[in-house]
Amino acid sequence: MALKEQLDQDLKAAMRDKDALKLSVVRMLKSAVKYREIELMKPLDDAGVLGVIGSEIKRRRDSVEQYKAGNRQDLADKEEAEIKILQAWLPQQLTEDELRAKVDAAIAQTNAKGPKDMGAVMKALLPEVQGRAEGKAVADMVKARLTGK
Repeated sequence: MALKEQLDQDLKAAMRDKDALKLSVVRMLKSAVKYREIELMKPLDDAGVLGVIGSEIKRRRDSVEQYKAGNRQDLADKEEAEIKILQAWLPQQLTEDELRAKVDAAIAQTNAKGPKDMGAVMKALLPEVQGRAEGKAVADMVKARLTGK
């Protein structure tokens, strides 16, 4: 089943269950997907929808940091609950060991020698881990492996 169809079903289920938080998150996500489709002037496939979900999770993580810095734990908790709901639509995330193996394979494939080769490694690696690992975690691991730390 396509992710957009899954979102429609989850929206109906959240309405039936009177789950206000999930209903709010699904509506927001459907809106973000529609906005992205309008921006690109074409319908999104599952990879595009996963990209939107990743963007929304990243936006919420940034908000959590800001709310915690502003001593607004109530708002930070709400954002964290929304992150958990959004993560349910993502595929199974890579473990640290699996990610390390993929990073090492990409480094070997691109013959990267140091930090200046990070762009080539990321270009080879990101399509393979799209939606299964957070971009910041991938970049941090690539950087650590290339600097030898």
